[in-house]
Amino acid sequence: MLISDHRSAADPSPSADGRPRWTDVLGDSDLAAGGRCFARHGGHEIALFRIQGAVHAIADSCPHAGASLASGELEGATIRCPAHGLRFDLATGYARGGGFAMRIYPVRVHDGRVEVDLGVTAC
Repeated sequence: MLISDHRSAADPSPSADGRPRWTDVLGDSDLAAGGRCFARHGGHEIALFRIQGAVHAIADSCPHAGASLASGELEGATIRCPAHGLRFDLATGYARGGGFAMRIYPVRVHDGRVEVDLGVTAC
């Protein structure tokens, strides 16, 4: 698993006009198809996955007990928590069967870099 540790003084909060502030996390070529990466940036611990060409970025902490999701088992576009087996959809953040939702981050690939908006979450 690739580990990235970027340190920057960039403010991850959304801009005054509500538009995202994209934060560079890693090179696009550093995240292979079916691959995963753990990154620390601006006080955030992020697990990134490339599934069927799409990059997903989630908070690397299970909402149930805080276990790292970066090392969880992938089942298609679902990540299984290694501590208690909860399964989360990487696109929506919601657990199968409801009850819990993990934090997901908007992500894009721009100029050969994977960028995450750390100031906005979908869950």
